[in-house]
Amino acid sequence: MRIRALSVFEGIIYHAQLVDPADPAHPRLEVEAVLRPGDADAEAGPLLLAVAEYMVMVGDTTRARAALRALDAKGRVVDRLGVRYLAFPTWQPVADTA
Repeated sequence: MRIRALSVFEGIIYHAQLVDPADPAHPRLEVEAVLRPGDADAEAGPLLLAVAEYMVMVGDTTRARAALRALDAKGRVVDRLGVRYLAFPTWQPVADTA
């Protein structure tokens, strides 16, 4: 599964789109967003996508829950202020084609 982050602020992905739905148990993140200091650096930690948004992207609750169980076992599901997020400790910037 490939997900593209379009806006990020202080480590939280606020807008994202699904690029490729294949293999939701192995989501990869691409970032095509303006990043300012504190948005995606070591102090911000991993980039976080809301689990609810991930589930919508998967489109099938059963598949999404199974994938989330596996991701949680790997430490990829985290809680921040009572909201569950899928953590992306690594990600790939989208090349500027302009």
